[in-house]
Amino acid sequence: MIERIEVQREIAVGPQAIFSLLSDPQGHVAIDSSGMLMAATGEPVKAVGDSFVVHMDREALNDYPLGLYDVTVRIVTLVPDREIAWSIEGQLNLGHVYGYTLEPIDQGTLVTSYYDWSGVQQSWKDAAIFPVIPESALRATLGILARTVTSGSTRPLT
Repeated sequence: MIERIEVQREIAVGPQAIFSLLSDPQGHVAIDSSGMLMAATGEPVKAVGDSFVVHMDREALNDYPLGLYDVTVRIVTLVPDREIAWSIEGQLNLGHVYGYTLEPIDQGTLVTSYYDWSGVQQSWKDAAIFPVIPESALRATLGILARTVTSGSTRPLT
């Protein structure tokens, strides 16, 4: 049974620019393709254990009538300019993890977005709610990430 999704995209900027966006709570809102992330409160993360709050709207998925709610994003992996991953804490602490790895390449950065629910309790796996976010949403978020970091104040590699 699949318990992890990974998608990749080459982005024509260095890993530092991408990591800077991914470590900023506002960056998560800016690149979200699901429509669930409405706003974020907190400072950019710098270490494992750091956290920030994301204000959510589940109506974007139209699956469960949760309405507006807040979750805490808790950093579980942080290697500057290489990897960042987090778990979601809130009414339900299920144990699923979202993250990105950044690999420098000649063209910029190979970005891998992943979503892993292998650590979730079996009873939640049996409830057939995973993956909450489909592969297509991870892929779309990478597209928004590419557009965001290659325009505006972030300068592409030359």
